[in-house]
Amino acid sequence: MNEFVLAGLVKRRAQLAGDIESAHESLRKMVLDLESLDATIVQFDPSYRVESIKAKAFRPPKDWSNRGEMSRIVLSILRQAAEPLTSRDIALELLVERALDKNDQRLLRLMSKRVGVSLRTQRENGLVRCEQGPGQYMLWEIRRE
Repeated sequence: MNEFVLAGLVKRRAQLAGDIESAHESLRKMVLDLESLDATIVQFDPSYRVESIKAKAFRPPKDWSNRGEMSRIVLSILRQAAEPLTSRDIALELLVERALDKNDQRLLRLMSKRVGVSLRTQRENGLVRCEQGPGQYMLWEIRRE
């Protein structure tokens, strides 16, 4: 029985290592492309400070998460939490987990709203509970009964 498990784990590890290698290669290509663009910009205007160009923030599309994915991530964050969290705290953790810009206040508000909707649905399903927190925030935690 262990041979099957081990074989599956080895196969998955090989796949992940290949994905990482591919991501590194893709990143290297993007860095080279960025350097080429910088050089071209400087050719047209030698006094232009290319480092002053702000990176464009990634905005997830409206249908960003697949069905049930938001709930799975929110519940996972709550399971790992040592204490009850606000929907904003959960949204911040979600942005970090998804490698999105946590300093983007508009994106944080959007994700906080989506997390809130997910939490209210899970409360109706009996999976989470909430209590009054600081200000207008509710503190959410996994129901452990």
